[in-house]
Amino acid sequence: MSDVKTVARGQLLLAFFLIYFIWGSTYLAIRYAIETMPPFLMAGARFYSAGFLMYCFMRLRGNANPDGKQWLHLSVIGTFMFLGGNGLVVWAEQYINSGLAALLVSTLPLWLIMLDWRWANGAAPSRMALLGICMGIVGTVFLIDPTRLVGSTIHLPGALMVVLASLCWAIGSIYSKKIIQPASIFMSAAVQMIGGGISLLIVSVVLGEPFKFELAGVSSVSIVSFFYLMVFGSMVAISTYVWLLQNASAASVSTYAFVNPAIAIFLGWLIADEAITTHILIGAGIILAGVFLVIRASSK
Repeated sequence: MSDVKTVARGQLLLAFFLIYFIWGSTYLAIRYAIETMPPFLMAGARFYSAGFLMYCFMRLRGNANPDGKQWLHLSVIGTFMFLGGNGLVVWAEQYINSGLAALLVSTLPLWLIMLDWRWANGAAPSRMALLGICMGIVGTVFLIDPTRLVGSTIHLPGALMVVLASLCWAIGSIYSKKIIQPASIFMSAAVQMIGGGISLLIVSVVLGEPFKFELAGVSSVSIVSFFYLMVFGSMVAISTYVWLLQNASAASVSTYAFVNPAIAIFLGWLIADEAITTHILIGAGIILAGVFLVIRASSK
């Protein structure tokens, strides 16, 4: 029995590490990718390509094709998560700075836990979990330092779109717990990405992005960033996230929304030579303390 528990805990630790680190690094990758690529076209191509490749691979391995009802449900989930959750954030970052976007995305855990409780018959959040979430939000606010935003004009539609994106991601995540999933988690993730990618590409066409796009104008940095987002940010991280939703509580899974900004700041220091100050270390410490409380409360 102890071996089984050890393996399960090891799998959970690896899964959390993957979504913490990979999604934390996508902040930087998205910024580089949309420097020379239209936002919805980039995001749509990213998710559709990743989903299609995963789908073909899983079919070659003998995994069953989801039935029509599953395709419909998974495509709806993908639309909420990737068009609503990711696409709106990518669009909004054209008008608001990344610090404000990260601050607004930190509302996600509250959406996830409340929807899980009221819609998916999940457990009511404990006082410890709520305290951990509040600490995570406080740490994120401290880390971003919204006082820097006072002197600038905030693009209200962009800010509202990020809040809406967090709600869309939470709806898709909890909805995925209410349906009968394919036997393979990876097949489920593939179909979700295909559905979300198609939705993003439709929006891109409606906005006229493909007609203005010139492939020759895409920089090598944007190309590398795109493939990183497609392989690691999509194929690896989305599969891990879908697996975690089935094997961990909504409260503990939601902690990635607090950890990702800290990872992004660290990578900015490592790659872009940005300074890590005492202010940043204190904010990261508050965030990690909040994550510890949420996971401790969800240990069952």
